[in-house]
Amino acid sequence: MRTSIIVQNLKCGGCAKTITNKLLQEKGVSKVDVDVEASKISFDHNKHEDTIQIKNTLKSLGYPSIEDNNTLMDKTKSFISCATGKLS
Repeated sequence: MRTSIIVQNLKCGGCAKTITNKLLQEKGVSKVDVDVEASKISFDHNKHEDTIQIKNTLKSLGYPSIEDNNTLMDKTKSFISCATGKLS
């Protein structure tokens, strides 16, 4: 099944690269697409529970879904994730 999640703090291609690389490491997840302008991440997965895990992974990278609080810590993590994506 295909799911899309709107996230916060998504700014550039560096962010997109980090998100794509990390999500493709998740079991059962494939075909990750990141739309920076729409702040939307779309992916294919096998089970509904995968969506919950993906949201948790995104939050741990600093990209909480729009339903979640966007804390200073999330913003800081996204800055680091962004820089990591640009450097890799």
